[in-house]
Amino acid sequence: MKKPLRERFGDFMDGKGFYIVLFLCVAAIGISGYYLFSAMGSLTGPDEPVAGTAQVTVTPTPRITPAPPEVSAAPAVLPTPQATPVPTAAPSPAPESSPSPTPVVTSSVFTWPLKGEILTEFSVETLAYDPTMGDWRTHSGLDIAAAPGTQVMAAAGGTVIDVVQDDLMGTTVYLDHGTGVTSVYSNLASVPSVEIGDTVSTGTVLGSVGDTAIAESSLPDHLHFEMTQDGSPVDPRDFLPEH
Repeated sequence: MKKPLRERFGDFMDGKGFYIVLFLCVAAIGISGYYLFSAMGSLTGPDEPVAGTAQVTVTPTPRITPAPPEVSAAPAVLPTPQATPVPTAAPSPAPESSPSPTPVVTSSVFTWPLKGEILTEFSVETLAYDPTMGDWRTHSGLDIAAAPGTQVMAAAGGTVIDVVQDDLMGTTVYLDHGTGVTSVYSNLASVPSVEIGDTVSTGTVLGSVGDTAIAESSLPDHLHFEMTQDGSPVDPRDFLPEH
């Protein structure tokens, strides 16, 4: 009767089989070792030992810097030189000719502008009754009675410095006799015979007696005659001859 396979394998192993298996194992190990050393020798080279420090040299890749783009330089435009203007001297304005002042005729001799009765005397310190205004007030001249149209003459030589239509004293002419003396003729007719700037002599007709002085309309027809010294009223009798 045959033994089972298991028993037969056990008997083989107990005999020569053990040594065969051991031989095969040793052979396998030797072959594996041969191939292992052969592979290592191909990696390290025939003359170099297997053991050692491996050195790896890394060559850096050169960095290429891109060249800047070419810029075509535009030709510089030079400014066109401008001619420096030569300053032209402005013509000097011709001096305006100022009107020559009207010469003042100086006179020290005075005469009455007309002949007539004195209706009202000069009075600046004493009040006098004024029938036209109905009150008491000063009177800065002489009221000389005369018919309308009677010529009124310059009391002395001088210059006409003003001709006005006064609201109260009517048509009035002012003469400058120099040395600060001025004569005033009021209650003249509307249109006098002289103008501002006229030079007159003693006896030159200035106008005629009128009725333009509202402030003295209650009096008979007359000429209102005044004189001033440096702007202050003075008594005309101090300059006139005896009347």
